[in-house]
Amino acid sequence: MKVLLINGSPKAKGCTYTALCEIANELEKENIETEIFQIGNKPISGCIGCGGCHKSGAGKCVYSDDIVNVALEKAKEVDGLIFGSPVHYAAPSGSITSFLDRLFYASAGSLAYKPGAAIVSCRRGGSTAAFDQLNKYFTISNMPVVSSQYWNMVHGNTPEEVKQDLEGMQTMRLLGKNMAWLLKSIQAGKNSGLSLPYREPRVATNFIR
Repeated sequence: MKVLLINGSPKAKGCTYTALCEIANELEKENIETEIFQIGNKPISGCIGCGGCHKSGAGKCVYSDDIVNVALEKAKEVDGLIFGSPVHYAAPSGSITSFLDRLFYASAGSLAYKPGAAIVSCRRGGSTAAFDQLNKYFTISNMPVVSSQYWNMVHGNTPEEVKQDLEGMQTMRLLGKNMAWLLKSIQAGKNSGLSLPYREPRVATNFIR
């Protein structure tokens, strides 16, 4: 089993990375393979709603000049996903927002039933608003959401300060344990012959007067 942890910070080894490493270490203790994927600090185009990813049948975004399609292929192959972001103006970073909009739209439902979790890192405030926004990607995609003992956040302005947030770091460790437990539970269900839930054909309703 493997979990992909996506670092939505422009800083490769900053506060968000520090929190993700704490989770990854716990997953590794549970014999879950991990990979931390850095989205980097280069521009990432936002989704323009062209529908090209669906029309082509390739399951890829039509934009191929950044790392979204690379991450999408990795996401399809792993068993669980964790997205981390710094808090910018009480929201996730602009880069990860553009990244996730395209990744989820182009995935065409291929991430369904993979457990997902979000974590945020902030100096002081805005964490719950950012955390809420990230969780919405899971709850519109048939993905079980992995929780912890508190909202998945750490506080600090540097990696060293984040490590001093003892409650935040403990929350990250428990998140890793809970992700491992859910992945193993899902695998045990598959081994016993339990099938995935039946999915009705999609009904889309436009609310107009």
